[in-house]
Amino acid sequence: MFKNDLLKGKRILITGGGSGLGKEIAARYLELGADLYICGRRDVVLNETAAELMGRFGGSVKGYAVDIRNAEAVDQMVGEIWKDGPLTGLVNNAAGNFVSRTEDLSSRGFDAIANIVLHGTFYVTQAVGKRWIEGQLPGSVVSILVTWVMNGGPFVVPSAMSKAGVNVMTKSLAVEWGRHQIRLNAIAPGVFPTEGMSKRLYPGRDDAGRSEGNSPMGRAGYMSELQNLATFLMADGCEWLTGQTMTIDGANSLATGGNFYHFKDWTDADWDHARNSIRELNDRDRAARAV
Repeated sequence: MFKNDLLKGKRILITGGGSGLGKEIAARYLELGADLYICGRRDVVLNETAAELMGRFGGSVKGYAVDIRNAEAVDQMVGEIWKDGPLTGLVNNAAGNFVSRTEDLSSRGFDAIANIVLHGTFYVTQAVGKRWIEGQLPGSVVSILVTWVMNGGPFVVPSAMSKAGVNVMTKSLAVEWGRHQIRLNAIAPGVFPTEGMSKRLYPGRDDAGRSEGNSPMGRAGYMSELQNLATFLMADGCEWLTGQTMTIDGANSLATGGNFYHFKDWTDADWDHARNSIRELNDRDRAARAV
């Protein structure tokens, strides 16, 4: 679909770029010639991903271990990146999510999602955007959302609320920053299974949600399809496209709502099992970060 050097000369930061959808988007951007910066909380994951991607495609991938919930740390990271030269693009991919009955949520559980998805996304976008404005430079931002921003997200309310905020940020800044030639768009993916997040949305299952490909097209998404849409939105050639959120889900959200309403049938025992499964995943993640 794209010429080999389509993104040559682009310098792009991808949050949450060490794993999951962020890593897949990074791979496609690198393959098409971009210089990449990826950030996340675990230095070892970032280093492994950078080495793997450069081993496959060559090019340059630099990792930054940062907690995007910390505005000062984010600004410092973006300042360090700028020493190499200004970015041309940003992908807001870092996120967190888990399924829960809303009446069972703790304030800490809500904040854990909102601080990453809403606050962290804003901190990174502002840190990059203000430097573009100061330098009178154009820029492109692509944010990864969810289809629930269109119709609500039962049992994932913190994520739905936070992603809806990013959706409105996309539209608002497209208008505010348009005069600076900075454009902002977003992607609302359907089911593109990744191991880490899917296990928090389909706890206790081994298929990582792959059997949920019950869209009108009868399948889950292929990662190449998401990569291609993310490339289209980041590439030159459609600079008048801004302020838009594009759904890529095989029309699933139109047919079924594309959310977790089916969890209404879970029993107390089902929810106990889900909480225990998610808790075990979180404990393993904390142990890995401590290494």
